[in-house]
Amino acid sequence: MKVARVYLRVSTEGQDLSRQESIVQEAEEAGFYIAAVYREKASGMILNRPELQRMINDLQNDEVVIAENIDRISRLPHGEAIDLINKIKEKGAKISIPGIIDLSTISNATDGISKIVLDSIQEMLLKITLQIAHDEYNLRRDRIKKGISKAKELGKFKGRKPNTKKNKQIVELRKLGSSISKTAQLTNSSISQVKLIWAKYKKEISNDR
Repeated sequence: MKVARVYLRVSTEGQDLSRQESIVQEAEEAGFYIAAVYREKASGMILNRPELQRMINDLQNDEVVIAENIDRISRLPHGEAIDLINKIKEKGAKISIPGIIDLSTISNATDGISKIVLDSIQEMLLKITLQIAHDEYNLRRDRIKKGISKAKELGKFKGRKPNTKKNKQIVELRKLGSSISKTAQLTNSSISQVKLIWAKYKKEISNDR
């Protein structure tokens, strides 16, 4: 029986991971034992994602990493993305991505020349899709920037509404002596967000004096 580890990721707290959960059942139906499922809400442009790094550390030889799409694993620039994939491969693990390297291909892998050819083709496809994932990220980001710029010109851009409840929780925890990293963990926020909210609070306090 093949052993697999499933990596699920979305970029923001407001997004839901449930749509990706189906790949766990699909892997089990394909005859894989799921050693662990790693769920993360973080940008694919960040290399040091806690759950991603934990998964890589947990990997054992001949295991399979399963993700819904290659961009769930990485939207990093091509060189960094390849380094990340190599870390997975150095642990003796394979990667399963629908349309590139699927579970049936791994389960039915053959030996000899045919396997070498298949591995080479999959390696090429993997590199191409990593580059596409990064390019799509940059394209979408540029479109968003242009959209915001246009909305500002028309006086229609108001920005995101602040999450006052979460901001208050951040401030209260910091006032109680909670560290920035611990506060971020307890409020399900990013470290940069905690720093920003705390800095704004201190500035407001200073201005009131």
